[in-house]
Amino acid sequence: MRKSKAETAETRRRIVEVAAEAFRANGIHATGLADVMAAAGLSHGGFYRHFESKDQLVAEACEAGTVSILESLENAAGASVGAEGLRAVVDAYLSSAHRDAPGAGCPLAGMGSELARGDEGTRAAASRSVEALVTLLASRTGDPQEKANRSQAVFALSAMIGALTVARILNDPEASDALLSDVRQQIEAIAPIEPIEPI
Repeated sequence: MRKSKAETAETRRRIVEVAAEAFRANGIHATGLADVMAAAGLSHGGFYRHFESKDQLVAEACEAGTVSILESLENAAGASVGAEGLRAVVDAYLSSAHRDAPGAGCPLAGMGSELARGDEGTRAAASRSVEALVTLLASRTGDPQEKANRSQAVFALSAMIGALTVARILNDPEASDALLSDVRQQIEAIAPIEPIEPI
């Protein structure tokens, strides 16, 4: 029996959602297509009805993961702007909860080194993810297109991704927590002192 276009789209969305979680939690190369399809409740043979390649799935999973982390960070910040807004985003990103749930976390921290070695489509998707997160951070401190705000946001994002990655590597929970705290403090020190009006 043939599936409707809506059913096919829903199946594809489910595959991407499962893959986004699995790739972030376990890594791209450690997660096979059979694993993804089984977790989605589908047979491995059906994969190529939805995607041309694993690379295409990785790119879409990266984008889906980015949408998810952006929503999470926006919710954490709410209507806060200026130093308060940046602090809320940084605190949510560099939290023990984010560290301990890589499958639901930032794809750049969860898959960064593998994304860097991906094909052109994968790197393009990852580049869009970087841009979206930089824009989010820059918008919390003022005009997201202003050079100084973007420069601060690029620095903050790079520090956040690196800190989260290293915090996940450390096997001493206290050292991991301390690292997250130290980097939060350093990033928050660059935020504007006075809150600004929303743009």
